[in-house]
Amino acid sequence: MNFTYEQMSKMIDHSLLNPTLTVADLEAGCRLAVAYDVASVCIMPYYLSRCTDLLHGSTVKPSTTIGFPHGGNTTAIKLAEAKQALADGCQELDMVVNISQVLSGGWDYVREDIRSVVDVAHASGQKVKVIFENCYLKDEHKIRLCEICGELKVDWVKTSTGYGSGGATHDDLKLMRKHVPEWCQVKAAGGVRDFDGLLAVRELGVTRCGASRTADMLDECRKRLGLPVIDVPKATVAGY
Repeated sequence: MNFTYEQMSKMIDHSLLNPTLTVADLEAGCRLAVAYDVASVCIMPYYLSRCTDLLHGSTVKPSTTIGFPHGGNTTAIKLAEAKQALADGCQELDMVVNISQVLSGGWDYVREDIRSVVDVAHASGQKVKVIFENCYLKDEHKIRLCEICGELKVDWVKTSTGYGSGGATHDDLKLMRKHVPEWCQVKAAGGVRDFDGLLAVRELGVTRCGASRTADMLDECRKRLGLPVIDVPKATVAGY
């Protein structure tokens, strides 16, 4: 095996973003994430403060979304969302670009929209993932977004929200890895649904993956490594 359990578990951002999730689902999801020692929990913004409390003392980071899922909020609203998230303990902010402005070629707007969130997050010592929603874009849009994100020192570029018409593809992941600086990481979201899929995107240079099938993926990982299965209630959640 060319991987350890920790290497694989720390690739996963456990997604708790489906709008039909109940408070009980969110609580169970946070506890599952701690039990499996994933990288982060990406939770609906309104429950972020409680998520931060539940993750306290673990190595799992609280994260949430900005301008999600359509990216059409004004920059002022995205900035307000980011400030609230940081106040609630967020360590990683997943923000959606203004897709309309990307498709319109409004690159100055796009740059300032991203910059506003990156600047406030980095000033607080926290990180940003910028979501492109590649299913709606041409390669020329994706490449320009990669260039802008590199210039703005974005921490991750991310393929998708998981709620568009398509998710991460290997072609897109290769393109993004090629067009961002080496230090900028790549996150896959949407379509990676099993452990072999996680291994495949890892080979492409992906360091994070949004997932709701976390338990299934990591149970398979532990099985292949000869480790015991983690005994924790498995919430079945539709999403990524």
